[in-house]
Amino acid sequence: MWSEDSASEGAMLMKSILMYSSRPVEFHIICDHDAETYLRGRLALVERPAHPLLVRFYRLTWEQMTARIAREGAITTDHSAGIPGLMKLFIHEILPPSVARAIFVDTDALFISDAAALWDVFGTLSPAAALAVPTHPDQSAPEWHDANRICSCIMLLDLARLRAVRLMDSELYRRAAPPPGPGSDADDEPDLTDPAALAAAYLPSAPPPRRALAPRAFRAMFGPPAGATGHYAGVKLGDQGYWWALVDHYRALAAHLPYDWEVSSCLMDMYLTGLGADAAREAAEAGRMVHTEGTPHDGEAVVPRMLHFNCLDGPARFFEWDGWADPENSLTKRWWPAVQYHVGFKWLWLNRRRDMPAGNVTIETVEDVKFADELFAIERGVLV
Repeated sequence: MWSEDSASEGAMLMKSILMYSSRPVEFHIICDHDAETYLRGRLALVERPAHPLLVRFYRLTWEQMTARIAREGAITTDHSAGIPGLMKLFIHEILPPSVARAIFVDTDALFISDAAALWDVFGTLSPAAALAVPTHPDQSAPEWHDANRICSCIMLLDLARLRAVRLMDSELYRRAAPPPGPGSDADDEPDLTDPAALAAAYLPSAPPPRRALAPRAFRAMFGPPAGATGHYAGVKLGDQGYWWALVDHYRALAAHLPYDWEVSSCLMDMYLTGLGADAAREAAEAGRMVHTEGTPHDGEAVVPRMLHFNCLDGPARFFEWDGWADPENSLTKRWWPAVQYHVGFKWLWLNRRRDMPAGNVTIETVEDVKFADELFAIERGVLV
């Protein structure tokens, strides 16, 4: 979260998770000072949540983010999310190895069900999968390299697996790599487009990777970095463009995440589902769906479990969108009452264990954040 506006949206997301959670919750928040200050103000109102709560802030500076992008060497973005948005490609580097898995969610979203059920999806991943992401094979946008065929707005990330294959490149890795020579050509490396080879690369017994995973996928989709800029050309939709290149190149890397967890106002129009008609039967509801034909959910009814209010033009905070004041707007008719409820739900109402003393909330800040490539270089004496 970068800025108070981002934190104000993120606070609604966090509150919605706590409203429905049946288990202890950990939030790992990559943010700036303003976002942390805002969130700490809200969290101070919660002393006795239903389950233990850990919140850990990872404070990054703009200089740290741009430096990591520069060390990668070839990625850039023209997306409105900017440099902070590209940090989604480095979550596995920012969070410590003790955090083996994480769920990433864009800030402009609300859970309307127990996020613990989403966490359980990790248990369904194949041995080769390191993430789960909504996929939309019915979509096509050649000008975006078809990057709209996934949505990186919500992702299950097996961070341990992403670390094992060294997802993103860095000049620090390249500097420490042995010089090329006989027998060191890339041809003798495992073909990680093969599911079995990819699964084997995650094992503790696997040799450390000699090269990062991403560059081959990026070059396959975008070509080599442009000579004039040194960057990949034509990458759209910010981090999603890069995630799509990875998913398209390494087909076993990602599993499909059901649309129930990605009911999005952008492109998908929430699949045309919404509140009302509480006695609707599944067949009738399935018949109303849009953007499901030719997808893993063709002929099914989407059952909303998380709402994502993206692409709402205007304000920085989705719940302040002008369209909510229009009673004839289709999105307003279907979902504004849900937004009102979650925005208006008081933080103090999360104090559901009045029979217990305060103390099951832990809030920490990591200020001296180091990316994994920096730690790698320090351990090997690459950095002075």
